[in-house]
Parts: sequence; structure tokens; C-alpha cells
Amino acid sequence: MLAEVILSFTGTREGLSAQQLMALRALVNGMRPIAAHHGDCVGADETFHAVCLVERVPVVVHPPENKTLRAFCEGAIDEEPPRAYTTRNRCIVECGTMLVACPKESSEPKGRGAGGTWWTVRYARELGRVVVILWPNGSVTVDIGEVYSSSHKGD
Repeated sequence: MLAEVILSFTGTREGLSAQQLMALRALVNGMRPIAAHHGDCVGADETFHAVCLVERVPVVVHPPENKTLRAFCEGAIDEEPPRAYTTRNRCIVECGTMLVACPKESSEPKGRGAGGTWWTVRYARELGRVVVILWPNGSVTVDIGEVYSSSHKGD
């Protein structure tokens, strides 16, 4: 029997490419997660939310304290209290069994200075989560978290 999947999601506020959207739809449809968590920001979070609703996946939103980029997605089964971005991103990762990331970049930036999507990917790896990266060209990378859990903590 397959383990139940709870998806955590992170992505660019600039939205998804057409290829990322196709890959995201296929992933959510194929995974059949029992729940999904996202950060309720404009762009990729809004799209993930809509895909989950179409696929009848219960969604929990984790809004940011700063309402400037908040999407105010409707139809979630629950809404966490607003939190600072980093705290919110930790909660999103910790609630899921797998992180799906939709970055705007075509490759992973080097160093710790990259934005919230990559911070969230690194945190998920540190916790040993499976990380699925849906790249702008539609290609998919799957990282098994244990591979990264000790080698990336000191970056």
C-alpha cells in the first residue's frame, strides 16, 4: 500500500510557466494527496490552490503577515494564523510529507542568498523530505531528502 501524501508547496510569485502548470496538474492528479499546504501568495500559490481544488484536494493556507503579496485564496479547509515569511515557510514544510517547488530559475542558485522558494527547498532537504522541483521548461527533478540532510546543513 502506498503511503498517504500531504503536499507542501512553494513557488515564485511571478507565476508558473505553461510547462510547469502541465507538470503540476499531472503531479497532483497522479499523487492523489490527502491534503495540501501553501503560502497564500500571488502567483504560483494561487495556481497550486486552483489545481488542488479542481482535483478535490483539501487545502490549508499559511498566509504571510505582510498582506502586500497575499492572494487571499478561497475554498481552503483551514487557514493558519499569519506569520513572518520564514516561519510560515517552515510550517508549510513541516506539515507535509513532500515539497513541490516551482521556481522561476532554470537551475538552482548557489549560496544561501536565494529567495523564499529556494530557502524553503533547502529547509525541506534538511528535514529529509522528498523535494519535487518542477522547472520552467517542464522537466522534473526529484530529490530524496536523506541525500541532502547532512551535506547541506552547513552551507
